[in-house]
Amino acid sequence: MDYLLRPSEQYKSDQTLTISGSKSESNRLLILQALFPKITIDNLSDSDDTRHLKKALQHHTGTIDIGHAGTAMRFLTAYYASTAGSEVILTGSDRMQQRPVKILVDALLELGAQIEYLNNEGYPPLKITGKELTTSKVDINAGVSSQYISALLLNASKFKNGLELSLKGNLTSRPYIEMTTKLLQEIGAFQSWEKNENEEVITITSPSQLKQHQFTVESDWSSAGYWYSWVALQAVGYQIELHNYKKDSLQGDKRLVEVYESFGVLTTFMGNGIRLEKVNHTLPEVLEFDLTDIPDQAQTIFVTALGLKVELKLKGLHTLKIKETDRIEALKLMGLRFRESVINTTHDSLHLLPSTLKTITDPVEIETFNDHRMALAFAPLSCKVPLMIKDAGVVTKSYVSFWDHLKSLNVPIAEI
Repeated sequence: MDYLLRPSEQYKSDQTLTISGSKSESNRLLILQALFPKITIDNLSDSDDTRHLKKALQHHTGTIDIGHAGTAMRFLTAYYASTAGSEVILTGSDRMQQRPVKILVDALLELGAQIEYLNNEGYPPLKITGKELTTSKVDINAGVSSQYISALLLNASKFKNGLELSLKGNLTSRPYIEMTTKLLQEIGAFQSWEKNENEEVITITSPSQLKQHQFTVESDWSSAGYWYSWVALQAVGYQIELHNYKKDSLQGDKRLVEVYESFGVLTTFMGNGIRLEKVNHTLPEVLEFDLTDIPDQAQTIFVTALGLKVELKLKGLHTLKIKETDRIEALKLMGLRFRESVINTTHDSLHLLPSTLKTITDPVEIETFNDHRMALAFAPLSCKVPLMIKDAGVVTKSYVSFWDHLKSLNVPIAEI
């Protein structure tokens, strides 16, 4: 299914959108609920990733196929490995079988787990025979994927002897680890997080009694990013509201508030949500952001800068190469379809040089590469140029209602 999007004369302003619960928060709570069944969860994400994880947790034997859901792969690897009686083959899509899990598997093997690679060493599919893990100390490289760390911490809340996890190197996506430890603290499993010069050590124990068992998931800040981009690309005075967002959010992508001030978007917290408004603002000659803590916003920020014709320097992108696609390369390939300019990249950075958007009358094809964030991030640019979003249904991985929300603002969308 491909979608054709064209610019419109007038978009609806002052609309209120309600985005489903945070995928990151939902997935962490689902693991904790599987470990502690008394936990109840309201406003779960309706994303494919969360649905895959919820369905998988109902089974402890046989083949479990989680499709493109990377978080589910990491969290379930640790869950099944530490759940006595589980015996599964954990697999996923072709791309999932190219995404590494070795660092996580090595840590679990050191803790006493029984895991075998069925095809290529270091990659799914995995044959996992669950057992009680009693070893209580392990080290892990902190600079590769925060999901490896969260997978160990979440499941350690049920380990007989707890876990002392030493993080070696520079920690990436720190807010996601902080979200994990905050939820563990709320159920009574978090003990300490000591930060030394060469390592950080997090200690988790199994709570004798749950401190909290009722949770309501906040709406997804990662998905809010596309609306920040949309508002940034509109005329001064345009505004929309997003429901169910909190000033004291657990989600690291709340940093969008600060980032998009640089693009002229003012955020106002009010009651149970936020208002985004495009205000008078002079763009700096160059915008620079270190996205080590919020790498999932790289595509969104890139497209905003593309549409506003501003020079952009991004760094801290090293985890993007092992996502649903190599996102750095994908952005370069798609970005060059819009600009008579140069886009320079390294393994962890991207530099978008200034130039004007080409005069475009025919739709620009946006290849999504099985990556939901490619479709979601580029869609706001349809207010400037016509777009053909290939495989538009891929957005259900994280944001099921996105196209309906876009249509509600008078964006012309036609299925091709």
